[in-house]
Amino acid sequence: MDILRLGQQGRERPVARVGDDLFDLTPLTQDVDGHWLAAGGLAAARDALQRGALPLIDDAEHLRVGPPVARPTAVLCIGQNYTAHAAETGSAPPTNPIVFLKHPNTVIGPHDTVARPAGCDTLDWEVELAVVIARRTHRLTHRSEAADAIAGYTIANDLTDRHRQMDTSGGQWSKGKIAPGFCPLGPALVPADEIDPSNLRIASWVNGEPRQDSTTGDMIFDVADLIVDLSQYVALEAGDLILTGTPQGVALSGRFPYLQPGDVIETHIERLGSQRQVIEASEAAPPRSATS
Repeated sequence: MDILRLGQQGRERPVARVGDDLFDLTPLTQDVDGHWLAAGGLAAARDALQRGALPLIDDAEHLRVGPPVARPTAVLCIGQNYTAHAAETGSAPPTNPIVFLKHPNTVIGPHDTVARPAGCDTLDWEVELAVVIARRTHRLTHRSEAADAIAGYTIANDLTDRHRQMDTSGGQWSKGKIAPGFCPLGPALVPADEIDPSNLRIASWVNGEPRQDSTTGDMIFDVADLIVDLSQYVALEAGDLILTGTPQGVALSGRFPYLQPGDVIETHIERLGSQRQVIEASEAAPPRSATS
């Protein structure tokens, strides 16, 4: 069973996918959000499917695919969490997870168009395994506790303006990460008990040319490590996202050009599906630099 949200932005409806069949989840919930996940929504959806209690959807091929989770309260991101990616940036592997934040309004559908911000000529891609939190999680003491905190997994593209990340963020990174649309998410939320996140193939392409090709086995800190560590500093809430880092093969490495309007990015993670975004130019004026 996979969970999707289909429909126009802001009007998506929850759907369960089994094989090629799509089932309407609105008899159970109006949306896939933290409240539903914390209340055991995934188990309820499975039960309803087994009982044949959910109606089939016939027009799904005409519907936009939205992010599989309604707007989270937090999007927490991990930097330089793949050994080879840390090396391509010229950095030593971190000894503790590097954490930065994306604004929740960066989250868009997996195939939505992305506007390159005005004045941005260093737009980069980062395919990432995203973890969706199942319940309030704080101050875990052991890795074994992390599994109960995970609702499931999906794909994120941590789009980044490298100039604003590296040169105007004061070393914190988030200014380069938080433009609208900088977190395409989905297509599906796959329940945690159906996924082993330890060795999934993870890849990206730009205009059909390979960029990233690795496995989650190259992570420095695995999913359980990250949840335990983050829970020491923040109370994770149901529906929150953790982006777990990206493998080598980004434009920051100097091996590839940065993204231009008209470029097509495709990302893929084994078992979780694929994304496709087209980059378009923004018509907005570039912001003024702070003077004080």
